[in-house]
Amino acid sequence: MFESLSLLSLQQYWWIIISLLGALLVFLMFVQGGQTLIYSLGKTEDERTLLVNLLGRKWELTFTTLVTFGGAFFASFPLFYSTSFGGAYWVWMAILLAFVVQAVAYEYRRKPGNFLGQKTFEIFMIVNGLLGTVLIGTAVATFFTGSAFSVNKMNLLNLSRGVMPIISEWKGPAHGLEAALNLQNLILGLTVFFLARVLALLYFLNRVGHAAIMNRARQQLFHNFIPFLVFFLAFAIWLMLSPGFAVDPATKKVSIESFKYLHNLIGLPVVAVMFLLGVVFVLLGCLRAITCFEKCHTKGIWITGLGTILLVWALFLLAGFNNTAYYPSTYDLQSSLTIENSSSSHYTLAAMSYVSLLVPFVFAYIWYVWRSMDKKKITVEELQSETHVY
Repeated sequence: MFESLSLLSLQQYWWIIISLLGALLVFLMFVQGGQTLIYSLGKTEDERTLLVNLLGRKWELTFTTLVTFGGAFFASFPLFYSTSFGGAYWVWMAILLAFVVQAVAYEYRRKPGNFLGQKTFEIFMIVNGLLGTVLIGTAVATFFTGSAFSVNKMNLLNLSRGVMPIISEWKGPAHGLEAALNLQNLILGLTVFFLARVLALLYFLNRVGHAAIMNRARQQLFHNFIPFLVFFLAFAIWLMLSPGFAVDPATKKVSIESFKYLHNLIGLPVVAVMFLLGVVFVLLGCLRAITCFEKCHTKGIWITGLGTILLVWALFLLAGFNNTAYYPSTYDLQSSLTIENSSSSHYTLAAMSYVSLLVPFVFAYIWYVWRSMDKKKITVEELQSETHVY
């Protein structure tokens, strides 16, 4: 079936899958957002333990999705993987370290004989929540702003003794950390940070059976929604008005095009609908939860969550479709990566596509496990009867 598809069709198919995985990852980062709220919502040890254990039931889903996203990117677009992960290694090492300390924190927070104390591992969770969201957001923003690297596939022919045949070469000593110093990148990083906190608050309202925490969550929701909205609007307006990196479909030459991403939005009506629906659902879920005074609207996590997935999915598609370089080079325009010049072979993409048919079953399993763990709201009394507590 997949063997009969053209290479371009397979490349587009896998970019759609990669984009969906990236969107799911951003949604599941409500775990990271929740970790930064442990002390804002939990005023006693029991309350903080309640929040940590609620997030502890989901943190592995985020980590697994991150690994799956990276693995799928490596298999389908290996040149991006070697260029970004091999060149911008400091930012990816910082992200990896942030997720490693998260795993350690959940494992050892309540471990008998923990000589560092619970607070140390709670700080690890906050570090993961802050760095994990901001750095991933800034890394994704480079899909639109570009990075300083060069690509020369002819280097593979350089087999001189003592010389490594490196295709991609990163320019500059910061090796990816410079992305966090770019204002436009940082705006998206902060957008992801506050979105993760908003999603976490909506999730707490949906799952926590503790009146005091829910009241604090309602108050925090407004205070986090406003900066999210400001940063998101700033990024969206900048994106629509900024020049982009266009690819000539005939010559494959990369050039700067004014209002490129606005043109993409207009030229891809399905993506435009996804983008607009995503914005509407995110705003609707948040506003319903903020404006209900007597009985809190607890379903906002699902409305806003769906909107997040649609919105982020659309952003990834805008970055790669409609003859656009999804990983542009600011050092050498012609080194910019596109879904055509950075993908695996036709045989590899076709073989992987059969494996991708299992993805719906994986999602169904995740949904089943999620529902099984969330049959009832979590309470302090329930935790006191548990044999395993984070």
